[in-house]
This record gives sequence, C-alpha cells and structure tokens, in this order.
Amino acid sequence: MTRRGWAVAITCWTLFGLVSGLEVWISMITHGHNVPLLIGHYMLVWWGWVPLTFLVIRFTERRPLIPPSAANVLAHFLGALVVAVIHVSYWTTLTQVMQPFDRLTASWSSVVISEALFFRLPLEIILYFVVAGLAHGALFYQRSRQLERSLMNARLHALELQIQPHFLFNTLNTIAALVRTERNKEAVSMIAGLSDLLRYVLDHAGQQMVSLEDEKEMLQRYLEIQRTRFADRLTYTIEVGDDVRRAAVPVFILQPLAENAIRHGVAQSSSAGVVNVSAFRVNGHLRIEMFNSGRVGDSNGLGIGLRNTRERLEQLFGADQQFDLREARGGVVASITMPFRETA
Repeated sequence: MTRRGWAVAITCWTLFGLVSGLEVWISMITHGHNVPLLIGHYMLVWWGWVPLTFLVIRFTERRPLIPPSAANVLAHFLGALVVAVIHVSYWTTLTQVMQPFDRLTASWSSVVISEALFFRLPLEIILYFVVAGLAHGALFYQRSRQLERSLMNARLHALELQIQPHFLFNTLNTIAALVRTERNKEAVSMIAGLSDLLRYVLDHAGQQMVSLEDEKEMLQRYLEIQRTRFADRLTYTIEVGDDVRRAAVPVFILQPLAENAIRHGVAQSSSAGVVNVSAFRVNGHLRIEMFNSGRVGDSNGLGIGLRNTRERLEQLFGADQQFDLREARGGVVASITMPFRETA
C-alpha cells in the first residue's frame, strides 16, 4: 500500500472511531463518563483496523473476489473470521486496559469471549468485505488508468507512425524531382539532411516528449533541406528564448507545421517566401507560432499533418491546449499553445 493509501486508511478509521465514540458517549451521557477517555478509546479500537486493512488488501490482490470462484469466496470468509477474532480480542483487551466506562467496565472475570464474538462478529465481517470491496474498486480503477494510458500511448504512437511515412514520402518525391532535373548536388545535400532527420526519429523512438531545443534543431535541418530545394526563394528565422529551450514538447510536432507552411505557402508562389518561427511563455503556457507567407492549404486549413498535430495535442493535454490557423498580413500563422513543463 502506498503512503497515500496509508493516509487514507488512517483518516477513514479515525473518523469511524470518532463517530463511534461520540455515539456511545451520547447514548450514555447520563453516566458521566470521561469524554476524552471514552472517545480516545474508540479511536484506538478502530485504529486497530489500519494494519488489518493492509492485510485484507494484500489478500484481495492475491485472491480476488471478482470474477467469483468458490475457493476464493471460502478463503475470504475464513479470512473475515480470522480478522474478526483478532480485532475483537484486541478490542476486549484495550477495554480492560483503558477502563473507558469507569466502574461500569466489565472485569476480566465477567468477560465472556463467546458473547463478545457473537455480538461483534457480524459488524467485523461486514467491515472486512467493505474493505475488500473498496480494494477491488481501487484495483479496477488503477488498471483502468493503466489501460487508458496504454491506449493513449498506442494512439499517439500510431499518429507518429502516420506522420513519418507522410513526411518521408513527400521528401523522397522532392529528391526524385531534383534527380530528374539533374540537380544532383542539391539531391545529395537533401539526402544527407534527410539522413539526419531519420536519425532524430530513431533516437527519439518511443518518446512522447522532447525538449524544444531538440525540436528546434530538427526543424532547422528540415528547413535547410527545403532551402536546398527552393534555392533563393526561401528564407527562415527561428527565435527560441533561453527561458523556453528546456520546455517539453511532443516529438516531431513542428515538422508538420513547417511542411504545411512550405507546401501551401512558399511552393505555391513564384516570389520569395519566408517562414518565421517563435516560441515564448504566456501565463504558464508555451506558445509556438509559425508564420509563412502565402495562403492556407485547403478550405479547412488542415491536411494530414495538421489534423495529426491537433489530435496529438488533444490526446496529450486534453482541453489545456490550443491549435489554430489564422490569416495574417501577407500569409498564415499556425499557433500551438500547451502547458509549460521543463524536460528532466
């Protein structure tokens, strides 16, 4: 059981003991018993269930009641009897030691264990199965969270796998076009740049988050590849402040934005084009903006890469993120906002 689990167990049994003590005191208010002693006694009585709770949880993990089986149900029933005997014995001994009812406390000679078990056994068994049921609920919740995380990671991995062939296909087409036009020097340069990008992909395989500095270097390699393709028609700037270089961002999150900017901006114009990237902090969030001269790619502004980007952000950050495209003077701005967290 974790430290948080121990804290929850102690808190619950403390409240149970406090309520029990107050109830007994109210029912015996005319007897004039020592209130702190009486309530303290019942709190100690039910604190005895704290280590028993740990044992019940461990036993439930080893012999789950769901799905039910005759062997496990019988084992838990026997376990409930054992726990009940232990706690009733502890309760009886504590009562004799503390004498919470003053002169009305039964002496050792008048204590009948069988009667104590008869009257207290049903409550103890009920409490046992309540704890076992809560343990099952906690286990199912933990497993559902693990399955949810596994599903999210699988979906994110699928989205990454969708991006990479899409990017590779477009880049190889560009290299083929350069070779067909006998621009072999540019083709070789682009192949070298592509090799660096693929190495980046392999180095970060299985990672969901990387530093913005790493993504910036990857983006710079990609834009250099594209500048080889467009010669003097493409210029770019990347401005990343020192305070956000260690910011954690999804791996390969900038490349689809740059690809969209070039494909639907620079490539569609015969004049020179620009791509300007900036990253900065805003109210505890990281914002990345990428401006490109030209226009939005299609009527919705979202191709495969950008739809993929939006889905990945939603999977990772839920409602605490924003992705949009907006027209700006002379071009388009793609903007990403996500929680600011630094990489380890």
